[in-house]
Amino acid sequence: MVNITIDGKQFEVPEGITVLKAAKLSGIEIPTLCDHPQLSPYGGCRMCLVEVEGMRTMQTSCTLPVSNNMVVHTNTAPINEARKFVLTMIFSERNHFCPFCVVSGGDCELQNAAYAEGMTYWPIQPNFKPYEVDASHPYFILDQNRCILCRRCVRACGELVGNFTLGFEERGAESRLVADLGVPMGESTCVSCGTCIQVCPTGALIDRNSAYRGLETQVEHHETICLGCSIGCGVDVLTRDNNLVRIEGNWEAPINKGIICKVGRFMPLEEQGERIKTPLIRRNGALQPASWDEAVKAVAEKMKSGNAAALASTRLSAEALYQFKEMFHNATSLEENGITAVSAKLADETKGAFESDLSAVQTADVVLTVGADLVNNHEVAGFFIKRNLPNGVKLVTIDAEANGISFFADTALSIKPGAFLETINGVASLVRDLKKTQDAEVDAEKTLPGFESKTGISAKSALAVANLLQSAKRPVIIYGEGLAANADALAVLKALVDLGHVCGVVNGEKSNLVCLKGGANSLAAAQYGLDKPFTADGQQAVFVALGDDTPRQALVQQLEKAPFVAVQASYVSQLTTRADVVLPVETWSETEGSYLNFSGNLQKASRSQQMPENVKSNLDTLKAIADKMGVKVDAGKWEKELVKRTAPVTVGNA
Repeated sequence: MVNITIDGKQFEVPEGITVLKAAKLSGIEIPTLCDHPQLSPYGGCRMCLVEVEGMRTMQTSCTLPVSNNMVVHTNTAPINEARKFVLTMIFSERNHFCPFCVVSGGDCELQNAAYAEGMTYWPIQPNFKPYEVDASHPYFILDQNRCILCRRCVRACGELVGNFTLGFEERGAESRLVADLGVPMGESTCVSCGTCIQVCPTGALIDRNSAYRGLETQVEHHETICLGCSIGCGVDVLTRDNNLVRIEGNWEAPINKGIICKVGRFMPLEEQGERIKTPLIRRNGALQPASWDEAVKAVAEKMKSGNAAALASTRLSAEALYQFKEMFHNATSLEENGITAVSAKLADETKGAFESDLSAVQTADVVLTVGADLVNNHEVAGFFIKRNLPNGVKLVTIDAEANGISFFADTALSIKPGAFLETINGVASLVRDLKKTQDAEVDAEKTLPGFESKTGISAKSALAVANLLQSAKRPVIIYGEGLAANADALAVLKALVDLGHVCGVVNGEKSNLVCLKGGANSLAAAQYGLDKPFTADGQQAVFVALGDDTPRQALVQQLEKAPFVAVQASYVSQLTTRADVVLPVETWSETEGSYLNFSGNLQKASRSQQMPENVKSNLDTLKAIADKMGVKVDAGKWEKELVKRTAPVTVGNA
């Protein structure tokens, strides 16, 4: 800790932080435009200028580290004059006539900064030229006329997301934000995460969906979690009059630190289909409206028979999944053959956790992904990896199918389908050889005879991967759904754990082995035993707690010959169209409940919207069916049941 004096007041602050952060910790606000808490200091806008005793000129507080006994002034006449001059220059360079801007009225940091300095006009005659507006992107618009060249978006795209799509061309006032080598934004390498929009301080980058639908003072904020996958990213859902306005990343969320992908930010706002708003019963070959009591009774009578099966989406809350599993003897989830089930089987055998979270990725020097496409699934995990690649981190991918993250890999092994076991065992054998020979040359062909014919890759390629893993100080292995497609998936996972032991990824209680599971509550479903294989053969009745999930075509085909199908769902789908009874339930934004993410963190989802009239929650719907079936469920046991089964990760992490 060091002592610092700011505006005549003494404070004790951590050593090494900037003057700007020290001031914020001390409750003193210094205006900024280019600075952002999640980005590295830049010092471009010059709004945060301060005077430091002993220094000849004003300093940018966002880049100046504190020192012991430093004396800082943040609000002197020269400083205020300098800030007004900076603002005047910014306003004169582009078209910042506020009444015509979509974020005018409280959402624009430039406008707010001007008002804070007492500015209602700028004395320099504007001398700007018009710039084109790029509306080629499906989710947002780029208006160069509103840009203040702060480069927040560029830094966020690189530092936080690792995509490096954005940059600037030309110099000075002629500088322009460009995507890639100057292509339209909609044709660029942009991954549509929307981080650039969230960090933009003006109306240069605006969300197409939320434009003109409500400023900060007109919307309600709801902190909750994304249900798009098992990572459980923290989000801030903005609503107005019970309508979704936009979704932003929650910068304070411990798991994602504000970074979300298009699945969390934009896709939930798209039209999901026709909403089901009343219970339906099939009469004379057609679904007809019915009362809740009538529909629930029809489901309960069929499901009480011994020849019935039930499936639940892993997007349901833990409370609803527990209620579900207690109601039906023959029950499983829609992920019954997924990677989470394989991971759970190994945990049953090992009687202990062998997986970890993504924190190790931040300090890893080598990352190996096996059957995990971190571009099309669990994309935030991919961001964590990609943003560290410029720092020398080596990325290796092994997959039997096309994999988006392979584009960024130093080494990408495209193996034959079903060759995971031979590949992983081969790499492990080579790592062992390298350790025995103490980095001397290893004859890969001799160690792995016939390797290429079995796996589709050369032994030399496997040796390159082995060399990286053997020499790594902080290796991490991430595996995903690709492993579950193998008939011997459990054997493959055991081989992967063995490889982890060999190269130090799994070492005693310490593990840098990560499984990115399936849906939001995939792990909770497995902990409740809802991971058994499902078959519709011979079942007289099948109940599907679908929620707002989308049914797979394979499931629809499986249930085509089932004599009776009941579905609780939010939207019309092929499954609800085929069903005999349909019960209308909540969507993700109307859900309140608990979710166990891939790394064992138990989190709460909060309701952002109120349900339509005559629509019930998934939990209340299941309780109503249980009452009609005469099944008593102790709802208070849901959390204790989560830890009864040995989990592949430590459940209950904060």
